[in-house]
Amino acid sequence: MQPKAPQTDKSRDRILSASAILFREHGYAGVSMRKIAESCEMKAGSLYYHFASKDQILTEVLNIGIQKVHAAVARSLSDAPAGATAIDKLKRAISGHLHTLLEYSSFTSANVRIFRQVPDEIQNSNLEVRRAYEALWDGFLQELQDAGELRNDVDPRSLRLMLIGALNATLEWFDPALGNISDLADRYADMLANGALKKGD
Repeated sequence: MQPKAPQTDKSRDRILSASAILFREHGYAGVSMRKIAESCEMKAGSLYYHFASKDQILTEVLNIGIQKVHAAVARSLSDAPAGATAIDKLKRAISGHLHTLLEYSSFTSANVRIFRQVPDEIQNSNLEVRRAYEALWDGFLQELQDAGELRNDVDPRSLRLMLIGALNATLEWFDPALGNISDLADRYADMLANGALKKGD
């Protein structure tokens, strides 16, 4: 008898993708196992073959959302050519985050929009993945500071909190169909590198 793992994996992926969209659009309280099953055109009982509960599904959705952004930013930084300037690296990191957040995955937007709604137990289960992504940014910004490309009086952690908060907030106003994500990333990086206020004479 041939193993059924590939079909099982395909069903799990379909459940997770449908759930990410539902959680993004309806929040934690607005999604049930029955609603997920209906979205997947499955019987509710079939859902329990793959997942024990709505919370287990949500935990995977939240983790995948962070992991996708983490992978995109890490790849953007690793692909930077030798001798890339600090602003070029910053543009790459910002662009990787924004493209994944806005264009490629409902998982990322679900994570941003409902994380604070979910029970503490689910938040805690997402912390390891979330902290790994934060550490990527902290390490990158610390490298810039150690190289003299980031002012010594700037706290890398505070800068990371401000930057990721601003990037995630684009979910509420930016429409990829009406604007260019790469241009937005360039504008953000330019404002960070050069400032927004005019310098005095």
